[in-house]
Amino acid sequence: MSVVGFDLGNESCVVAVARQRGIDVVLNDESKRETPAIVCFGEKQRFLGTAGAASSMMNPKNTISQIKRLIGRQFSDHELQQDLKALPFTVTEGPDGFPLIHAWYLGESRTFTPTQLLAMVLSDMKSIAEKNLNAAVVDCCIGIPVYFTDLQRRAVLDAATIAGLHPLRLLHETTATALAYGIYKTDLPENDQINVAFVDIGHASMQVCIAGFKKGQLKILAHSFDRSLGGRDFDEALFLYFAAKFKEEYKIDVYQNAKACLRLRAACEKLKKVLSANPEAPLNIECLMEEKDVRGFIKREDFEKISIPILERVGKPLEKALSEAGLTVENIHSVEVVGSGSRVPAIIRILTEFFGKEPRRTMNASECVAKGCALECAILSPTFKVREFQVNESFPFPIVLSWKGAAPDAQNGVADNQQSTIVFPKGNPIPSIKALTFYRSGTFSVDVQYADVSEFQAPAKISSYTIGPFQSTKSERAKVKVKVRLNLHGIVSIDAATLLEEEEVEVPVVKEPAKEGNKMDTDEASSDAVPTTESDVNMQDAKGGTDVPGAENGAPDSGDNPVQMETDAKAEAPKKKVKKTIIPVVEHIHGGMCPTDVQKATEKEFEMALQDRVMEETKDKKNAVEAYVYDMRNKLHGKYQEFVTDPEREGLTAKLQEVEDWLYEDGEDETKGVYIAKLEELKKQGDPIEERYKEYTERGPVIDQLVYCINSYRDAVVSNDPKFNHIDLAEKQKVLNECVEAEAWLREKKQHQDSLPKYATPALLSADLRRKAEALDRFARPIMTKPKPAKPATPETPTPAPPQGGGNGTTNTDPNENAGAASSEAPAADEEPMDTEKPEIA
Repeated sequence: MSVVGFDLGNESCVVAVARQRGIDVVLNDESKRETPAIVCFGEKQRFLGTAGAASSMMNPKNTISQIKRLIGRQFSDHELQQDLKALPFTVTEGPDGFPLIHAWYLGESRTFTPTQLLAMVLSDMKSIAEKNLNAAVVDCCIGIPVYFTDLQRRAVLDAATIAGLHPLRLLHETTATALAYGIYKTDLPENDQINVAFVDIGHASMQVCIAGFKKGQLKILAHSFDRSLGGRDFDEALFLYFAAKFKEEYKIDVYQNAKACLRLRAACEKLKKVLSANPEAPLNIECLMEEKDVRGFIKREDFEKISIPILERVGKPLEKALSEAGLTVENIHSVEVVGSGSRVPAIIRILTEFFGKEPRRTMNASECVAKGCALECAILSPTFKVREFQVNESFPFPIVLSWKGAAPDAQNGVADNQQSTIVFPKGNPIPSIKALTFYRSGTFSVDVQYADVSEFQAPAKISSYTIGPFQSTKSERAKVKVKVRLNLHGIVSIDAATLLEEEEVEVPVVKEPAKEGNKMDTDEASSDAVPTTESDVNMQDAKGGTDVPGAENGAPDSGDNPVQMETDAKAEAPKKKVKKTIIPVVEHIHGGMCPTDVQKATEKEFEMALQDRVMEETKDKKNAVEAYVYDMRNKLHGKYQEFVTDPEREGLTAKLQEVEDWLYEDGEDETKGVYIAKLEELKKQGDPIEERYKEYTERGPVIDQLVYCINSYRDAVVSNDPKFNHIDLAEKQKVLNECVEAEAWLREKKQHQDSLPKYATPALLSADLRRKAEALDRFARPIMTKPKPAKPATPETPTPAPPQGGGNGTTNTDPNENAGAASSEAPAADEEPMDTEKPEIA
């Protein structure tokens, strides 16, 4: 069972796998540790990861990147609109209000949802892991930003399902970083908690996490974030600076050319990295636009000046994280900085001033999330034994359940009053379960929503649930218990609803001690256990074993308890019991994919993957034809020169030239079958030449092997070695005759072969020589390795037992014992295998 962790970055992805010796980051096909999160659509296939990045400059409008910023967001989202301005591909609003990405694929314009595109990225990462592990990958752990909404988390799960993955957990990126940091620490205190601040400044966002560590556990104390503060903002500041500068100096507007924009952004990203280590840096781009070469230059202080609006935002998430954790900077033991955007010196300076200590870089900034995810996957997997380490995660958003008043309240004019309660407050542990009790007479609805959406500007409503239909056996309102779950992925859902009804049953009661009367089934309930007001909601933590008083574990009142009777006669007393009935729950996710849509998307992904595979195989076959043409042409005038006649060489050379011309003209775009047929056509002429050369090179060593085999058996036959004395002379003569016959056959064939030119069809094949040696060995080996016959055993004669303590007490009285020992040793000497194969000489 494979254990894999995926870090889904905005710009690039990292795959880590758990092995018995630790966590390894997997290399992609180009032996790189990071793979671009890019999908490029070509005319006949998709190019994913590194292949997509290589095509991005040539095909910018069909190269989709920054997919992580698109999933689970409405098209009208302000941040999304800002992101779209910098993207070269076309994005429109779909009928459901969510973005649709347009690309030219298989000769037509097609639309894809962000979830489908994320599934393609995950498929590429899955393929990288499978190639490295040589095993199928299904179970995994995926890192996600802490600010991902419920809908975005569901979108990641849907994308994983489409890609054929089964995430055991969606883990917050900062939590994964904290896990990768803490699990290897051997100096954590037993009791006193040490607090570490993790600052992750990635390509497009900033996340801050305060984690408390003790020996064998970590606890997330607070989360904070800025969804649009990352390394790309510094790239954009440089891009705007140089775009304006080039417009003034060179009279070119890069905004009018998508390719020019991409090249300038790539150059600005490299420039930012140079400025991280140098006080100044140049920028040179050849033929940026209108065949003009551009040059620029910037100092680090100038770069920091144009980045002031970005740098001013760094402090807010830091302050918020400390505030929510209830700590001061003095309580922070150390600060760890990770993320691709954390290398900007100005950011390090701000962090140092804020915390009063130098941030550390003890972790790999780009790989820590993937490693943390792989560790969590190993912890959750039954196949790995991991050091005991507990991860106490907290949920970053408060979740509210809301519902409308019931019928009696409606008559009083308060039906429109939406009632609500916070079921999972901010910082609630993950996972968690809460139980709520409602009093209803029929079907009702419950909404799950965010208590505060000011942080992430998303729709408040997450999902709606219709609970029912159900019918109570009594006329009054029924008691309905609703179970709400916050799962490992940070997704809220209503798991189940149960109708609880009290009913009286007649149970025969016999005379028993009074203490037995309190032994009751856990489903028994008292008649006055809960209040009966319409809006009353009893919420308990089912995980801890508590529940609504009287709902399941309540003890009956003394009036309902059986009491000990003075008479021995049996009596019957009424007894109340709770009847449980499962109520259907219908879920509606606002903006989510329904199971049928996920299934259709999975089928489409399979079709596209099949098309990619066919095109790759076609490309391989075309390359094989091309390689054969060049290779055979060189060999015909090289090592095959003596093995081919002039007419053969001229004919094959002409055929090779013909195929080469065809490859670059009519055969440029053919099917896999055509290339296979063309290669077979060439091999019909080329294979006999290759076979003659191969026979010539192999024949000598195989002849030597046969000669060695003949000589070995002949020497054994004429040998005076005692180990062969037991073999009958007639049998030895047979072996000798076989050796003579094989030698004569070899001499005749070799003379015939030596008389032929190298370009003639061989008369003596290496396969025939091997068969001859095998036939001789099969005939001679059983004869020459026949074991000596054992000496006949003499009948055992009973002998009187020696006197107790006599001098002959240790004498061997079994006449067969020595004979048996001799017979057991003799075959061992006789069965010594004969060495009839000539040892290989390097």
